[in-house]
Amino acid sequence: MTLALDIFRALADATRLRIFSLLRTMELSVGELAQVLGQSQPRVSRHVKILCDAGLAERRKEGSWVFVALGRAAATGPVAVAIDQWHKTEPDHWAVADAARLAAVRADRAASAAQWFEGHADEWDAIRSLHIAESEVEAAMAQVLGDGPLGSLIDIGTGTGRMLELFGDQADSALGIDRSSEMLRLARAKLHDRANTELRQADLYALPMADGAADVAILHHVLHFAQQPGAAIAEAARVLGQGGRLLIVDFAPHDREDLRTRDAHTRLGFADDQIAGWFGNAGLALARTETLKGGELTVTLWLGRKSGASLREVPLKKVGVA
Repeated sequence: MTLALDIFRALADATRLRIFSLLRTMELSVGELAQVLGQSQPRVSRHVKILCDAGLAERRKEGSWVFVALGRAAATGPVAVAIDQWHKTEPDHWAVADAARLAAVRADRAASAAQWFEGHADEWDAIRSLHIAESEVEAAMAQVLGDGPLGSLIDIGTGTGRMLELFGDQADSALGIDRSSEMLRLARAKLHDRANTELRQADLYALPMADGAADVAILHHVLHFAQQPGAAIAEAARVLGQGGRLLIVDFAPHDREDLRTRDAHTRLGFADDQIAGWFGNAGLALARTETLKGGELTVTLWLGRKSGASLREVPLKKVGVA
């Protein structure tokens, strides 16, 4: 009864009803909510706090921004069903106006993403030119993971969300984490219409997921930035359930010191036995290793499994030239 009273009190305001409806569409920053609602940020923040206190919304800080998302389904589900039924009888004129302003917010996000990529295109192209085409790397990843359901997926160091874009449709739920709030804003511009996908700012050494909660974890071109690769692998293994899979995609050992000085690569690639050792320490078995040659840098895929599943794998055809 207390929960019901808190929920009805929280929604006894037109602005808070509008905020709740907007959050059903996508996660938004407080500033973006203020833009859509045409109200000041302090006022919107007060409304958001009331919704959060009632369990109808959740706040998450990323750098100087605060993002707001719907609360847990136990509280929000029944409210959403009721609102949908009432709207069938009496359409909400605010919803039309808010939808138009929300489209403008989405357009702003997309424009910001395009501008950022335009300014950094040379940096990305310089690294990509050193190894086999990214399309072939992605095709190899897809073959390793298979085309079946992935269950609960976590992409560690998601960047602009490319892995979630590729594999999110195979997952029941998909979580992308990154330390960079700028990267996460770019990912949101790309993934705003995916209902099963969540983005959070977090550290790869402290994933925001319970033990054994994930079925598949991905570290795509992330490990070479890690100061402690073994600890990052151990943390990824922690969140995997029995039989869960960790797919690492990174460079084989190389001597391009300029990548360390210019692009902040902490490690100049990894040997198979290094990865196997870290897997073993984390309770994972190395189930598959694939080498993709074709350029100065060799890309390697390492698949690890947590105990509890068969380790038999279908070999992947080698890509590139030896």
